[in-house]
Amino acid sequence: MSTKEIRIENYDYELPDSRIAKFPLAQRDHSKLLLYDKETLGEDSFFNLPKHIPGGSLMIFNNTKVIQARLHFRKTTGALIEVFLLEPYLPADYERIFQQQESCSWLCMIGNLKKWKGETLVREINIAGKTVTLRAEKKEKPASSQYENVCFSWDGGGLSFSELLEAVGELPIPPYLNRDTEESDKTTYQTVYSKIKGSVAAPTAGLHFSYDVLKALDDNGVERQEVTLHVGAGTFKPVKSDEIGSHEMHTEYICVRREVLESIIEHDAEVVTVGTTSVRTIESLYFIGCKIAECKEIAEEKLHVNQWEPYENECVLTPKDALQEIIDYLDRNHLVSLHTSTQIIIAPGYEYKYVKKLITNFHQPKSTLLLLVSAFLKGHWREVYDYALDRDFRFLSYGDSSLLTAPENKI
Repeated sequence: MSTKEIRIENYDYELPDSRIAKFPLAQRDHSKLLLYDKETLGEDSFFNLPKHIPGGSLMIFNNTKVIQARLHFRKTTGALIEVFLLEPYLPADYERIFQQQESCSWLCMIGNLKKWKGETLVREINIAGKTVTLRAEKKEKPASSQYENVCFSWDGGGLSFSELLEAVGELPIPPYLNRDTEESDKTTYQTVYSKIKGSVAAPTAGLHFSYDVLKALDDNGVERQEVTLHVGAGTFKPVKSDEIGSHEMHTEYICVRREVLESIIEHDAEVVTVGTTSVRTIESLYFIGCKIAECKEIAEEKLHVNQWEPYENECVLTPKDALQEIIDYLDRNHLVSLHTSTQIIIAPGYEYKYVKKLITNFHQPKSTLLLLVSAFLKGHWREVYDYALDRDFRFLSYGDSSLLTAPENKI
């Protein structure tokens, strides 16, 4: 059976609502930690994670920061319109769009879209004693996008768009929590090492890390490096087709610094990744290196990794050589970081290039994230999830964690 023929019904399990963690623990590093290594299962507390990571290992973290991406406008008729920011449109660069002080455009999902007939939505905001008028207008959406193009403009204070979002935006917690965002989520739904604004969902495997755990890793001689993948709303998109070949993966934007590539090479191209977003970033590098090897002068915008590329690509580069191709490309173009995007789907049939250990939460049934875990565990996902369900582990974003070691052989 090819990867595209995988039936999603084979990746289903019963997840009672009572097992979904609606709120985080009071101490983020006191979650439970499931351990899987050489087909042996066990458990510990997350604050003991450093004891399970060998000294000299390289750990990769996603340093993206969740933005307050939900904006609400009230029409004169009383109808409430929710505008959910998904990705920058004009300017298309995350860093630049947050610095804008007059206007910017985003691709958005709209709640109550039928009630928004095209009129300009207006919201008066008081920020630090200043009255700011924020406007939202629907523009013609690009042919390549299923989302609405919304132009925001504002006056009255010289504020950046980043400052506006901090003042009036709402943090978009996962829909399966079935509750409103609370003030505490602004802290608990961010990793302690989050830096680069752009995600609309947290890289939740990182939520368990405290400063004490990070320090213990450092003290044990574990090297830590960071990449950036801005998590999109598509991370919650269910697989609705019977076979995954008919499922369209979402695109997410990544940034990897040159020194991260060098560190992976120095560690014999073997890494411990924190979360599936770090996995998708790191594993995408191999196919980017293959593109560069095939065409040394390829434009940066063409480095995007397509969904099925890993299964159709006949590249024979070693993992190290693929990384060196990227480093050489950066040097030729006087760049310090790789900026591109990935649509990669990692599912059974995929052969991991770099990731040897994975720290991750427990994912929704019939999801692409569960497919990624199954590919990593060479099919052993069900026994891991049965163990977690039998022993009262908490599931999904605010739930418990696991440290998984890739089996040496296929089943």
